[in-house]
Amino acid sequence: MTVERQSMDADIVCVGFGPATGGFLTTLTGAMMNPDGTPAFESKVMPGMPLQILCYERADDIGFGVSGIVTKGRHIRASFPELDLAAEVPNAAPTGHETVAYLFDPAGASRRSKGTKFMDGVFKYGQFAMRKGPSATELPWIPPFLRKDPGLVMSMGSFMSWCGARLMGSGLVQIWPGTPVSAPLLEDDAVVGVRLADQGVDKKGNPDPAAYMPGMDIRARLTVVGDGPVGAVGRKLDRHFGLPQGHHQHDWAVGMKAVVELPSSCGLKPGTVIHTLGYPEPEIFGFMYVYPDRTASLGIFVPSWFDSPVRTSYTYLQHWMRHPYLWRYLEGGTLRSWGAKSLQESGVRGEPYLVGEGYARIGEGSGSTNVLTNSGVDEAWRSGVLLAEGVINLLKRDEPFTKAALTSAYVKRRRADKLDAELQSAKKARDGFNKGFMLGMMGTGMTGMTNGTLNLAVESCPPAQRIPTIESFYDGIIAPDKLAEAVDACAKDKQPLHDTLMRLAGWPEIPFDGTLLMSHQDVLLKGGKVQAASGFADHVTFADPALCAGCKSRTCIEICSAQALMPGEAGAPPEFDREKCVHCGACIWSCSKALPEDPELANIEFGAGSGGLHSNEN
Repeated sequence: MTVERQSMDADIVCVGFGPATGGFLTTLTGAMMNPDGTPAFESKVMPGMPLQILCYERADDIGFGVSGIVTKGRHIRASFPELDLAAEVPNAAPTGHETVAYLFDPAGASRRSKGTKFMDGVFKYGQFAMRKGPSATELPWIPPFLRKDPGLVMSMGSFMSWCGARLMGSGLVQIWPGTPVSAPLLEDDAVVGVRLADQGVDKKGNPDPAAYMPGMDIRARLTVVGDGPVGAVGRKLDRHFGLPQGHHQHDWAVGMKAVVELPSSCGLKPGTVIHTLGYPEPEIFGFMYVYPDRTASLGIFVPSWFDSPVRTSYTYLQHWMRHPYLWRYLEGGTLRSWGAKSLQESGVRGEPYLVGEGYARIGEGSGSTNVLTNSGVDEAWRSGVLLAEGVINLLKRDEPFTKAALTSAYVKRRRADKLDAELQSAKKARDGFNKGFMLGMMGTGMTGMTNGTLNLAVESCPPAQRIPTIESFYDGIIAPDKLAEAVDACAKDKQPLHDTLMRLAGWPEIPFDGTLLMSHQDVLLKGGKVQAASGFADHVTFADPALCAGCKSRTCIEICSAQALMPGEAGAPPEFDREKCVHCGACIWSCSKALPEDPELANIEFGAGSGGLHSNEN
């Protein structure tokens, strides 16, 4: 059936309002007007007027980010040379004391290899020469490639709200939150705009005759795609064009994060930065950044190379918070907001085709994350600035946004920039983690200390190919009969496996207090869940439901950040509740069932959808 859709023309349309788009629009709008108030570039779709620029963001507000930031902020600060960002941006502070803490295992339940146990011994033996903490050792020296001083700690949500207010206040760009974009408009291999998500449909996308409103087509001379690593438009472009030869997106992590009001007894000063490793599992890293007004952003990163079929970012976050080294600062605190986000950890190896006819890619989805320095916000901003500089040059010459023109104006500029040199040096920094925690640490150190000259080169594989069975993972830890009994009981009760199996493996119960520590379901209400608007189709679906029938581990359920995916009937796909989904995208790369026709693709489709998180404190 042919659907009649409304159409609107623009000069430039942007998808996603994150740091990359912020950098692009800040740079572009700064060059759009002449000193006498006349347009420097005249709109092609509205002659006599400035460029018509639209930006669409899925989240219900422009500041609904879910990340604390510690960054050197070189590129962001270069865009605002006249401003003191620590004073201008809410919840920002200059970086102060920075610490890396190696956490021992007070629970006795962590899976520690022989190499990790050796590292435990090294740090315990070396405590006489290092600063001790409760069940932890602070490293006496932070490698230069990891240090963020001088820099800033910021709230992603607060920073994007501040940036968006400046842009909309200029009157030169329209930013539309709460407007999911479902797909790029493709004509042959040219992108001619985007299509907004249909409304007035049921969960399967079937139109309601009384309410159906087809998504509008926004046609534009240039489409700027900055919707992150799990955005619907970027993923559809990757599906259509593929990735450049030799590139892959095998490495991922989910960042489970929270903002906490620290207790009055906590003496940590604004700008304090704490990095952790070693616990709750060796592969899981943590962070804590202290903001002004006695608040802190904190969280953990659960990576795809943590080869567990029942990894759960939420429960691991609570065990991490309860570690004595951190609990001395957090006990008596109050949860203010909470969220999660997938991170594309392949870095420049995950770089897609950056340009094509009528479109350009920026930000994390363009492979801009530096996987050596563990930084991505400033790099994403820089990618947007570089595109804007190229676009300004094309506008000055009145050239169309062809693939050749964008390659010359943007790709060559990016290749010649320090950003690309740093990304290339970091390319193999994480390779060792594909063979274990110890090799990962060695490889990262080797890459960092030699500026990328020496690396541990290890082949990677799609995440679905490295997830072990439940039986093999718990072999020697949980008796086979107890394991089978637990699996059957969870299936009967339609509950995830992770908490039950973690308790059987020796992890202690979390003492819920309803203020800082609470159940997974309660945190949705306390921490900032937005009700998904009615009238949209479900954004999580299963490409081949039959593949789910043979899946025992249901890894998508186990890692789901908000228990939006739960066990369904036997042999049926998991049940999806979009009212709980926080759009982290972890289900995509945690799916253990790759499509038979393409082992690089998981069985989960992740599209445009409504809802998410409401707090801009993250």
